[in-house]
Amino acid sequence: MTIQRTEERPASTSTGYPYIAVGLLTLLGAVALLAMRPTGIAILVLVLAVLVAAWCLAGLYMLQPNQAALLLLFGSYRGSDRERGLRWANPFYAKTKISVRAHNFNSEKLKVNDLRGNPIEIAAAIVWRVDDTAMASFDVENYEAYVLTQAESAVRHLALSYAYDNFEEPGAAQATEVTLRSGTEQVSAALRDELQQRFAQAGIVVVDAKLTHLAYAPEIAGTMLRRQQAEAVVAARSKIVAGAVGMVEMALHGLAERGLVQLDDERRAAMVSNLLVVLCSDHDAQPVVNTGTLYN
Repeated sequence: MTIQRTEERPASTSTGYPYIAVGLLTLLGAVALLAMRPTGIAILVLVLAVLVAAWCLAGLYMLQPNQAALLLLFGSYRGSDRERGLRWANPFYAKTKISVRAHNFNSEKLKVNDLRGNPIEIAAAIVWRVDDTAMASFDVENYEAYVLTQAESAVRHLALSYAYDNFEEPGAAQATEVTLRSGTEQVSAALRDELQQRFAQAGIVVVDAKLTHLAYAPEIAGTMLRRQQAEAVVAARSKIVAGAVGMVEMALHGLAERGLVQLDDERRAAMVSNLLVVLCSDHDAQPVVNTGTLYN
């Protein structure tokens, strides 16, 4: 059995200032008439005045900015009023106020597995507001609880759809893969789309959604940290070696241009080796005095 969807529509209401004026004036007239101890037809006028005052004053209600009122007549939806200020509607209408302001919350830290099966911790900050008051009130049991549950489900699904990080070698085809750590904008857009699809049934609009916490689970955090440190060391070494090779090439080219020394292949190889050791070493170079020649 499918659920019948209820869409918001404007209610038949009006401003409340004329009604409060008529109600108060009629009530004052009824009090004055009562003080005169009416008899006969005056009693009917008194009763009529009291009924008119009650009709005018009982239908009054007030709405603040970004607040709406759902009007129901014996369980039948009659529309929603979004006009702010003092309002008036049929006194028999049941009036339920609902906020259409922006709400936000931080989801709890969830422990889930990413696309590669690594356990991670993830949390998000979500900003939302009610767009269709009728759907939020009648199509779901409790729209605030609905938002919290669906947000948790969406964050879990997002974590399962992306890897935490990409550990492939630079230049590989997988290097362009969007991950939770590197693809911030793409991941946030995917989270907003996922939430909007889930919130649509309740007439709720997602204003913004971003990840606020992302980390490996404690049981693998140490291992992953060492792996990241090793990658950083390898990357730094690669840059040092590339720079050292360039400097050695410049040195050999400069010596050859100035004709300062003539080097055969063996001496050239020895110079390249010595320069690379000096440039790539983690420690200061220690000079060694050679009292012989390169060949003995």
